[in-house]
Amino acid sequence: LAHILGLSRTQLALEQGRELSGRERAAFRALVERRARREPLAYVLGEWGFRGLTLKTDRRALIPRPETEVVVERCLALLDGRADPRVLDVGTGSGAIALAIAHEQPRARVTAFDNSQDALALARENAALTALEDRVRLVEHDLAVGLGAETWDLVVSNPPYIAASDVPGLQPEVRDWEPEGALVSNGHVDEIARAALPTLRTGGWLVLEVGDGQAKTVADRLASLGYRDVRVSSDLTGRDRVVEGRRP
Repeated sequence: LAHILGLSRTQLALEQGRELSGRERAAFRALVERRARREPLAYVLGEWGFRGLTLKTDRRALIPRPETEVVVERCLALLDGRADPRVLDVGTGSGAIALAIAHEQPRARVTAFDNSQDALALARENAALTALEDRVRLVEHDLAVGLGAETWDLVVSNPPYIAASDVPGLQPEVRDWEPEGALVSNGHVDEIARAALPTLRTGGWLVLEVGDGQAKTVADRLASLGYRDVRVSSDLTGRDRVVEGRRP
């Protein structure tokens, strides 16, 4: 209702006794009916907040989540002090990670890959919405052919990491609405870790978001591939969520 009326929740509380117009009632009812079908609230509203940015959200990409804000936090910490760092976001989806890094690290030159034309279209809309279209280069690219010949100071990804066997048990908001290709793992984490290593500059970092219970396995894998200073960070709920490693 606050969304329909263009009010904050606090402002809405002060509007008690206000009579809704027929158009407002119809719009409110339509959104409630969508939510009753378990459509995610972010899709119902069509926008969602992420690290101070308001991004457009729909079924073309995953909804930006609070745990991914921690991924950006670690990226910014690792980029601190680097002059004009070159950053690659693999599987950018809505563009949330790439846009947040560009917004908060003005010196960064950010490129974002995705193999979904729909997701890239949404990311472009968000780049324009946040006035960051000149700061983030969006490229259609398939991980199957590697990460290309360019080199990076930091590679970051929130890859698909949910096992196919776990999909039936997911909340309907996730299972039935968000794009399956961005959810279900098919070896993406390992593929990105292997592909990123030769493209990182000496001392460059790989930062990965991982699923519940996966952090130790991923950290061990990074170490076995040759990454150094491997570290695991927790999200806001205390779950091990981010794994990072440095190219020596």
